[in-house]
Amino acid sequence: QLVESGGGLVQAGGSLRLSCAASRSTFEHYAIGWFRQAPGKEREGVACISSTDGLTHYTDSVKGRFTISSDNAKSTVYLQMNDLKPEDTAVYYCAAYRSLANWYSFPGDGHIYRGQGTQVTVSS
Repeated sequence: QLVESGGGLVQAGGSLRLSCAASRSTFEHYAIGWFRQAPGKEREGVACISSTDGLTHYTDSVKGRFTISSDNAKSTVYLQMNDLKPEDTAVYYCAAYRSLANWYSFPGDGHIYRGQGTQVTVSS
């Protein structure tokens, strides 16, 4: 019900845009967020957007660099990532949450379901 795309290899300072295509029902009823997991590290919430009011939330390490947005007509959520750093390297997952608050509290485990993940690699 969630399909990510847009990952890849980029140099530090570069940009990537991730896309998360959702089913219409998922898009309308759940908050859609991103979390990431780097090798040997715990899952980390990245950003989330509420489907009802468009509110967004970001983890501190990506504020000012990443932007989450949604396209209602396409039932798709985007994560624009600018000024990428090597520490952003991870598998990025798109996931559906019951609420923005749920993502905030449990970004890595509080989702109802998630996509297959897309690799983002930032070289120094």
